Amino acid sequence: MKFSSILKNKEGRLILAQSWSLGWPMALIMFFEFLIGLTDVFVAGKFGKEVQAGYGLAFQIYFIFIIVGIALAVGAVSVISRLFTSSESDNFHKAVSTSLITAVVTGGAFSLLGVLFAKTLIGCLGVPEAVKEFAVPLLGIYSFAFIFDYILITTNGILRACKMIKKSLLVMTLVCALNIALDFILAFWTPFGFRGIAIATVISLCAGTLVSAVYIRQFVKKIFDFSFAILKKTIQIGWPVCVLQILWNASLLVLFTILGALPRYNVETIAAFTNGLRVESAIFLPAFAFNLAAAVIVGNFLGEKKNEHAFRGGLATAGLGVGVVSLITIAVMLNARRIAAFLSGNDIVVAESVKYIYISLLSEPIMAWGVILSGALNGAGDTKSVMLRVGVSVWLIRIPLSFILGVHFGLGATAIWWSMNISICVQAILISWRYISKKWITLSVAENIA
Repeated sequence: MKFSSILKNKEGRLILAQSWSLGWPMALIMFFEFLIGLTDVFVAGKFGKEVQAGYGLAFQIYFIFIIVGIALAVGAVSVISRLFTSSESDNFHKAVSTSLITAVVTGGAFSLLGVLFAKTLIGCLGVPEAVKEFAVPLLGIYSFAFIFDYILITTNGILRACKMIKKSLLVMTLVCALNIALDFILAFWTPFGFRGIAIATVISLCAGTLVSAVYIRQFVKKIFDFSFAILKKTIQIGWPVCVLQILWNASLLVLFTILGALPRYNVETIAAFTNGLRVESAIFLPAFAFNLAAAVIVGNFLGEKKNEHAFRGGLATAGLGVGVVSLITIAVMLNARRIAAFLSGNDIVVAESVKYIYISLLSEPIMAWGVILSGALNGAGDTKSVMLRVGVSVWLIRIPLSFILGVHFGLGATAIWWSMNISICVQAILISWRYISKKWITLSVAENIA
């Protein structure tokens, strides 16, 4: 079905309006997260290229630690969004309580692991010692934030699934404002120095967790109303997301290692990659916002047994997302040099950052289409197909091409950036093929929940 056909009737326009009502608050939330990341990179850059590269490495590992929370939240949203629009109110309240308890337990466990093994983990990576020196203390502090991030990811997912996206927006507005303010205060005006970047994250996430807990209190009838059946269903949906996130973020760590193996300017190139990822997140995060919106829309419609609405809702959300991403892509490319110079004072880092932006952003609209349709498939519980398709594009195309072209044949960082573009195109094709087949509609992830 073409996107234009959705606009030709009243029902289609209502679906489009619903997609937008969920999409724009999520896009704004993602923009806030982008601002936090951009501020972190800017502040780190004021302490030197080594700190900036160390921050990029520490944050990437931080994200790996919270992927279980993201996966559990995807499963929870898929289940809760269906139960919310169905008549199973008791199971709905059980699902909310089960998700919260799981987030507290798993988040606390990963906080402990992070504190104990941060130095060991970073020490195993093949990056320059100058980068490890700053990555270790940053990751050690970030580890205290895991439990708060797990809870916040889960509560925001519950709010989305229950059509309270604006409450989630208020929470993340607070987190953003507090994090950015504390970044500057703690880093420049206290003895914490560059460590203030991580401390600001811990404090802001804690504050956001407390506020979001107030908003979802109405959905919790019993604090310890735990259901192993619901947890099992959540894990069934979420584990492929967990594996996918591991594969994706492990691939970024491998890319850091590949860049570290370049014969010239490897530290500068790693710093440029860190900056480029942050700039690219200005585009990726809105796409991910519509990814999350698509998951809720598809889940809600499937809960109401409106299968065709679910299919059209995913397409409508993807179309909107591609439009937003295309506009942002143009704006960023037109200001690439200004942005790169803002993030770093090192001429080599700036030049490589600009090159990364110009090359990588060419594939952003294609990336957005694939990412948003992936969200629609996640909302239907078809997470295994997403895992397989993204895994193939990253580990059978991106990583081998990056090493062969960039290192083996000595074509450098430019070849690595183009390898990333190729993998994104393959990923979008594979995801679109699965979505259009409509096989995912036959899944019924909310059934048999006791």
